[in-house]
Amino acid sequence: MASENQKVVIIDTGCANVSSVRFAIERLGYTVSVSKEPSIVLAADKLFLPGVGTASEAMKNLRERDLVELIKQVDKPLLGICLGMQLLGELSEEQGQSGTELVPCLGLCDAPIKKLETGSLPLPHMGWNTVTPAEGHPLFNDIPAGSYFYFVHSYAMPVSTKCAEQGGYTIARCEYGQPFTAAVQSGNYYGVQFHPERSSKAGAQLIKNFLEM
Repeated sequence: MASENQKVVIIDTGCANVSSVRFAIERLGYTVSVSKEPSIVLAADKLFLPGVGTASEAMKNLRERDLVELIKQVDKPLLGICLGMQLLGELSEEQGQSGTELVPCLGLCDAPIKKLETGSLPLPHMGWNTVTPAEGHPLFNDIPAGSYFYFVHSYAMPVSTKCAEQGGYTIARCEYGQPFTAAVQSGNYYGVQFHPERSSKAGAQLIKNFLEM
């Protein structure tokens, strides 16, 4: 679909600085809006769900903005970024400053979010790392093997062996003390644990691939 004909929306979650994602999309020649209005979100051709902070605070923001059920109604491709990817899962161990209960997330991907077990490596996992995508997945078209992406996180989805037709899930993995899911798909919902908008040419190509899918 040509960029001028495509409606691209960043969901306004209130828990992310969306400007860098917006600029990355605009640099590819697309017009993008930031909104939480149901009529705009549901009319979009492609959607982005960014997130920063903790899962507990992010889900609180989504509930307060009446976005939980709205996001579940989306039937067009949606890309969660960093915490936005984690929110697609079932339950998160990330509590922020209080509590020990698991945080219920959107439940769009049948996967938990767990704290990384990194051994002697420091947390958060912050900086550049390589990912290993599933062979032939269109999200990673024209991205050279061994490309680096930029990560900032302490929690992640474990690697899942389920296939996409079963709802999911791992379409790229990364290693940092242990393997974890670097990119995920569940139906029309996609997620990347890294920040493509901060990942130079490889990140720009991934956003372009998503917009052209």
